[in-house]
Amino acid sequence: MNLHPYAETHEVTNQVPPLDGANLYRIDLPLQEWVRRYEGGWAEQKLDAYGALAGGPLMAAGFLANENKPVFKSHDRYGHRIDLVEFHPAYHELMRASIKAGIPSMPWTDPRAGAQVARAGLSYLHSQAEAGTGCPLTMTFASVPALRLQPDIAEKWLPKILATEYDPRNLPIEQKAGATIGMAMTEKQGGTDVRANTTRAYPVGIPGPGQAYELVGHKWFCSAPMCDAFLTLAYTDKGLTCFLLPRHRPDGSRNEFYIQRLKNKLGNWSNASSEVEYRGALAWMIGEEGRGVPTIIEMVAMTRFDCMIGSSSLMRQALTQAAHHCAYRQVGGRVLAEQPLMQNVLADLALESEAALALTMRMGRALDRPHDEQEDKFARLVTAVGKYWICKRAPAMINEAAECLGGAGYVEDTILPRLYREAPVNSTWEGSGNVQCLDVLRALSKEPGVLDALFAELGDGHGDARLASFIGNLKASFADTHDIQYRARQLTENVAVALQAKLLLEAGNATVSDAFIASRLSDGGRVYGTLPRGVDVEALVARATPHLA
Repeated sequence: MNLHPYAETHEVTNQVPPLDGANLYRIDLPLQEWVRRYEGGWAEQKLDAYGALAGGPLMAAGFLANENKPVFKSHDRYGHRIDLVEFHPAYHELMRASIKAGIPSMPWTDPRAGAQVARAGLSYLHSQAEAGTGCPLTMTFASVPALRLQPDIAEKWLPKILATEYDPRNLPIEQKAGATIGMAMTEKQGGTDVRANTTRAYPVGIPGPGQAYELVGHKWFCSAPMCDAFLTLAYTDKGLTCFLLPRHRPDGSRNEFYIQRLKNKLGNWSNASSEVEYRGALAWMIGEEGRGVPTIIEMVAMTRFDCMIGSSSLMRQALTQAAHHCAYRQVGGRVLAEQPLMQNVLADLALESEAALALTMRMGRALDRPHDEQEDKFARLVTAVGKYWICKRAPAMINEAAECLGGAGYVEDTILPRLYREAPVNSTWEGSGNVQCLDVLRALSKEPGVLDALFAELGDGHGDARLASFIGNLKASFADTHDIQYRARQLTENVAVALQAKLLLEAGNATVSDAFIASRLSDGGRVYGTLPRGVDVEALVARATPHLA
C-alpha cells in the first residue's frame, strides 16, 4: 500500500547523538586529574570500571527508579501492621552496585593514602547516574565514627555495615549479610534546632552508654526508613543523647517503629523519606549520656562532605549534558559550541564545576589525614564552607546548563529536570545555608587555630596579585567583628572562592585558574556567561566536552 504523499511531514535532522553508555570517568578529564593530585590514583582501575557502570546500566536504572517511586505499605492483606516501603528493582540495582564498590565502606576497610579521595570519586560518578540513593549510602558511611564511640555496639554492627554485600531483606541484623543505616533527628516543632526535640528515652534496666532504652516520640524527617537501624536523638534526665535504634528487637520481633507517611518531595524521588513515631522503640545509647549533639558531630564532617560530593556530581552531569549537546547542535548553520556567546556560557559552567570538584577533593585529602593538626582544622572549617557554597551554587548552575539545550532541557526525557529537582536537597539537608555560615563563625571564634589554618592554606596568593589582594581583604573582614553575623554569608562565600582560586592556581592549569580568578575575584557579571575578555573559552569548553571513543 502506498503512503499518502503528506504522511511524512518532515525529516528529523540536527539532532545530538546519545550519550548512552558513555564511561563517565573516561570523559571527565578534571576528575581524573584531581583524583591523581590527591593520592587517589591507585583506584583508577576501580573508578574506570564504575564510570562505565554509572554511564550505562546505572544511568538507565536511575530513570526507572525515579519513574517508579517507593510505595509505603502500612499493613499486610490480613490487617497486620508491617511498616514496609517497597522499592522498584532499579533502586536495589543502584544500591547493590554502590555497596559492592565500597562507597559506604572503602575508607574504613582500606584506610590508605587517598582512600577518601578515591571513595569521593566513586560517589561522584554514582550520583551522576542517580542521587536518590545518597542518603542511605552516606549515613551508612558516616555512622562509623559515631558507632566507634561505643565499642560494644560497634563490634556487633560494623561487620555488617562495612560489608560489600547489599541485603535489602527485612530481617534482624543477625540474619543479614550486610546492613544500611539511616537517620532520624529532626522533629516538627524544631527542625534544625534539635534541642527543641521532645522525644524521651527511658532505661530498660541499667542506664548509661551502650545500654538499652525505650524511646517515645516522633521524628518529622526519617530518611531511608527501610534501613536496618537509625541514629537518632532523644532526651534522658541528663539531656539530649544519641541512640542506635534497629528495625528489629533482639528476639527477632519488629521494633515499635511506626512509619506515618512518606514525604512528597520536590526531588530525590527514588529515595523514601518519612515521618515516624517511636512507641516504646528499643534503642541503645551511643556515646556519653547528655552529649548527643557532640556524638552526632562525629558524623557531620562525613555527611557534609557527601553534600559537597553530591552537588559537585550533579553539576558535572549537567555540564556534561550541556557541553555534549552544544558540540553537535547547530543554530544558524554553526555548531553552538563554536559560537562566542555560548562558549562564554559553557566555559563559565566548566569553571564552576571544576572549582567545586577541586574544593571537594581537597576536603577528601584533609579527611585522609586525620592525625594532622593543620588538616583537622582545615576540615573543621571547610565542611561548613564547602557544604554552604557548593550546594548553593548547584541549582543555578544546573538551570543554566539546562537552558543550553533550550526546550529539550526542560522535558523529562533528559536527565536535567531530575538534576535540577535534586539540587536543593544538599543545601537543606545537614543544615541549611544560615546554619553552615553560623558554624563557620563558631569554628573560627571558638576553636583555636582554625583561622590560622585557613590563612596558612591560602598562603600569600601563590604569585598572583589578584588573589593576594583578595586574601588581604579577607583578613581585614575577619578582623572587623562588628556585625559579623550579619555578614556571615558574604564571609563564607569569600573564603570558598579564595580557596577554590588557590587550589586551581596551585594545580598548574593556567587556563583554568586565570579564568576563575578573573571572573570570581573581581566585579563581573551576575549570571553565568559573563566571563571577561581574554579568557581562553575554547580551551575551557574543550576540556569540559565529552569525547566519545
